[in-house]
Amino acid sequence: MIGSLLQLDYLRNPGAAFSLGAGGYTVVFTLIAAVVIVAILRMSRTLASRPWAVALGLLLGGALGNLTDRITRSPGPLRGWVVDWIQLPHWPVFNLADSAICCGGALMVLLTVMGLHPDGQSERRSRGAGHRDGESRGGESRGAAPGTEAIH
Repeated sequence: MIGSLLQLDYLRNPGAAFSLGAGGYTVVFTLIAAVVIVAILRMSRTLASRPWAVALGLLLGGALGNLTDRITRSPGPLRGWVVDWIQLPHWPVFNLADSAICCGGALMVLLTVMGLHPDGQSERRSRGAGHRDGESRGGESRGAAPGTEAIH
């Protein structure tokens, strides 16, 4: 497509990303994808962070894409091989679902390192006295004069 930078290739992959675990673990990868999808769907009901929603959406989309291949492609249901088709120089052949899973996972690691939780709380805010946005029980903000309320 773009010289040697980007080429299209057709590869049937029975394993995980980068053909890891290709020796008979296809059913295991199928079951793991199904569990991940159910966990993300359950977690999404309490999700209050847009960055976490993007990360989990990427992971969900990638897992659904690869699971669809595993269910519908030969050699049979739950044992189907994923089709990989994007070839970059010095990199294994992959597909968009693999890219979404890797990007979503990387974003999840970054959000965790930054201290942002899926419920929208950050480590900095939750480290205080255990109250949201640094509020005390009386509605006063720490560091504000008594009887005053900080604007958040």
